[in-house]
Amino acid sequence: MAERRLPSLEIRGLHVYYGHSHALQGVDLTLGHGVLSVVGRNGMGKTTLCKAIMGLQPAAAGSIAFRGEGLVGRGASEIARLGIGYVPQGRRLWPSLTVDEHLRMVARRGGAWSVERIYATFPRLAERKGNGAAQLSGGEQQMLAISRALLLNPRLLVMDEPTEGLAPVIVDQVAEMLIGLGRDGEIDVLLIEQNIGVATSVAEQVAIMVNGRVNRLMDSGTLAADRELQQRLLGVGRHGHDETDNAEGADAGPAEARPAGDLRPVRIYVSNPVPPTRWSRPVPVHVIEGAARTATPVAPGRSAAAAALRPMATSAETVVLVAGTLDTKGPELRYMRDIVKAAGLRVKLVDLSTSGKPSGAEVPPHEVAAHHPRGAAGVFTGDRGRSVAAMSEAFERWMTRQTGVAGVLSAGGSGGTALVSPAMRRLPVGIPKLIVSTIASGNVGQYVGPSDITMMHSVADVQGLNSITREVLANAAGAMAGMVRTRAEARRSGPPAAEKPAIGLTMFGVTTPCVQQVVKMLEKDYDCLVFHATGTGGRAMEALVDSGKLAGVIDITTTEICDMVAGGVFPATEDRFGAMIRAGMPYIGACGALDMVNFNAPETVPERYRDRLFYEHNPQITLMRTTVEENDRMGRWIGERLNAMSGPVRFFLPEGGVSALDAPGMAFHDPAANAALFKALEGTVRQTAGRQLVRLPHNVNDPAFAEALVTTFRSLHGGAQSRRRTG
Repeated sequence: MAERRLPSLEIRGLHVYYGHSHALQGVDLTLGHGVLSVVGRNGMGKTTLCKAIMGLQPAAAGSIAFRGEGLVGRGASEIARLGIGYVPQGRRLWPSLTVDEHLRMVARRGGAWSVERIYATFPRLAERKGNGAAQLSGGEQQMLAISRALLLNPRLLVMDEPTEGLAPVIVDQVAEMLIGLGRDGEIDVLLIEQNIGVATSVAEQVAIMVNGRVNRLMDSGTLAADRELQQRLLGVGRHGHDETDNAEGADAGPAEARPAGDLRPVRIYVSNPVPPTRWSRPVPVHVIEGAARTATPVAPGRSAAAAALRPMATSAETVVLVAGTLDTKGPELRYMRDIVKAAGLRVKLVDLSTSGKPSGAEVPPHEVAAHHPRGAAGVFTGDRGRSVAAMSEAFERWMTRQTGVAGVLSAGGSGGTALVSPAMRRLPVGIPKLIVSTIASGNVGQYVGPSDITMMHSVADVQGLNSITREVLANAAGAMAGMVRTRAEARRSGPPAAEKPAIGLTMFGVTTPCVQQVVKMLEKDYDCLVFHATGTGGRAMEALVDSGKLAGVIDITTTEICDMVAGGVFPATEDRFGAMIRAGMPYIGACGALDMVNFNAPETVPERYRDRLFYEHNPQITLMRTTVEENDRMGRWIGERLNAMSGPVRFFLPEGGVSALDAPGMAFHDPAANAALFKALEGTVRQTAGRQLVRLPHNVNDPAFAEALVTTFRSLHGGAQSRRRTG
């Protein structure tokens, strides 16, 4: 009973730094029991707070106590064993494990939460129990991340934006579950949430973070009912609950009463979302607002499809797009637009706001929103988080329909960056893409992906024009103008007279000698593009294959499959080899570096691997030798992908070792593991005259192995070129 009287979580004077950046500046916060919501704008320190609690980011000063037990200085695994579960932003699932494997791996007997209870709570996971995590939608992955934490049966659950990306019906399920946890008292919850409706409905109190501090702790009902307060403290409220200037809440007049030509979206409220009975209680205001829908009028004589789905420019035109949320970043985006325009380039503003405010942009929000699978109604939902996610999807689809895009420029925080980056990734390599972002000095891999997006750190928050933001934004606009003009001039002058066809090669440090020898033998005839096999590298090479920019591939280093299978830090996606399957081009590949899984520093290696064989590549990269079982799985997976290829296939098996570390006498030399890999490949691949596995008695880095790759490449591509000429 004494432990129960102690606060579940007590934080006092917490300071956290990222280098010289002071992220948390004396945070004081107490969670007695039940559910406590924490809200705040992007960049206010909410995720840093979660990481500090879990021991993932060290505290410079202050204390964190869990039921009276200090956490500062403890490792993440020790904190988890104390009884704290964590649902991180970004999900952090193992792509190669199925839903059921995820759940069974962490389930503990005797706890209130079992696998069966998870399936009952999230029926969609039960339907997808045999699917790998990489095959799930974003919402399904989020459900799995929440379930994984619950199965640890923690006493405290720290959740970082758990409803992000979830469909409305699933958001409601999660909210009901959190309300139940708070009511039953079985698990206390610290909830970081951008969805104000969820944050205020599941907790009695809400902590508001501003600039790395807890600004205030207030009653959730008060915050839910005061939209002006939401706008002032959080930059939300009207954003996602917006009403027009002549309409407020349920008193909004009919659409036909508005001035002619007023095409702003209108909010439609239903006072009784559920048919009332004599016993019904009054419906809370926040429920009515959450159930409201948005309607976008269309000008007379012009269909919605024609208004929204028309192309932005003809094939003969080129235009620079400045895209972002004009309702929150209007002055900054227009400032960059004016600089690009002053440079003599044609430019258009693309407004991605979800508030429904008039924007004056050449491409208004409803035109982009119409490209969502459910149309504009799928974007203007009244819930900020869901609306922004839907607008991102709509913008990505809109971008694929456009012609004449000379470049894309944007600015924003983490939300704005996530909003525009998927659409930018859809554009071909070479088209300038630049984002001025508050998160550009951190890990931007999830935003850039395999594309050539340029990220520029904003230094100060993108929140108004001042002495710093003017300089940074002006540099960004100038850089965009310079890139666009330089590219246009290069195109006008035409391609080099003797331009060589480009080919892609994959390389790791342990296969570098092989790649260098192949490049030396081919560079006179081919433009050799080498891609570092770090997950992103493989995707980048395949993106170029999909765009038709590569004439061939010598895929020496397929090591990304190891990380996909075993949960390393450089994983491939389930679409690895997909570009070659779609292109039908000749494929030359090898087992390069299939002996290793990559992790970061030694302390980051998962606990379940503690008895494995490791090699410290450098202080930040730890390599783990793959096992017989893992090699069998990889061989069967790769074999099925090779079977799906319609073009000529030659896949090489180096019997003398698949990497420099796998040579005789080296740390990872394991003939049994390699034999399992080769056996699985030979048992899976349907070998024909066009699809063959080639065993060679060499190490992957031996000169004879490189010579065999080059000879085969010239043979297959010479034949392909000959067939194209005669056709």
